Amino acid sequence: MGLTWQRLRFNLLILVIALIASCQLIAFTSAQEAQQPWYENLPAVAMDYKVHIDAGKEDCYHQYVQAGATFYVSFSVVRGGDGMAGFAVRNPSGTIVKPYQWQATADYTDQVSPGGYYSVCIDNQFSRFAGKLVNIYITVVKYDAWDKYAKEIEELQLNMQNFTTTIGTVERNINEILGYQAHSRHRESRDYALLLDNNSYIQTFSISQIIVILITCSIQVFFVRKLFDVRSSSKSRI
Repeated sequence: MGLTWQRLRFNLLILVIALIASCQLIAFTSAQEAQQPWYENLPAVAMDYKVHIDAGKEDCYHQYVQAGATFYVSFSVVRGGDGMAGFAVRNPSGTIVKPYQWQATADYTDQVSPGGYYSVCIDNQFSRFAGKLVNIYITVVKYDAWDKYAKEIEELQLNMQNFTTTIGTVERNINEILGYQAHSRHRESRDYALLLDNNSYIQTFSISQIIVILITCSIQVFFVRKLFDVRSSSKSRI
């Protein structure tokens, strides 16, 4: 009986150790998956941001790009100040591949990325008083994903090379169209912001002119009435 109880305790101890090891393995695997970007296995990613850069500040944004993928980024100043800002791009090795330039819009393309995090920096340090609203458009496309699909189809003994080439061409054309659409949205945003600013300026100027005219008319009427004001004397001369 005592031997059976010892054997049962030994089996329970082994079971507890196995459960602890399994939990640690699951936690380690989950931590590794959490460190990987959610879009890492996607063939194409497109992102469009509108960010506000305070006066005299610089903001940098980081984008992960897989090795061999095509990286594209464009920026445009929507509103604020002189309508221009500094724009620069650093590759994963820290080299400035797009030097700073003070301009209203710019873009950069890396056809074959070495892989890693790109830094996109917007500089507003030359503007000491006016903040800027900036539109940033980023795409990451893995054209080699179609080659992977072609190899899988070849393993199935299907002759789909022409179809795969056509799909790759369509994907490239779609990416170019998305870039053109981003530029169009940038121009539309800038024109709409300029329209709102002009409308606000005209309304403020018109209301100010009306107030000035009313005040001027009131002053003129007051002084003209004073000219015709006859004071009657209480004492009469004999």
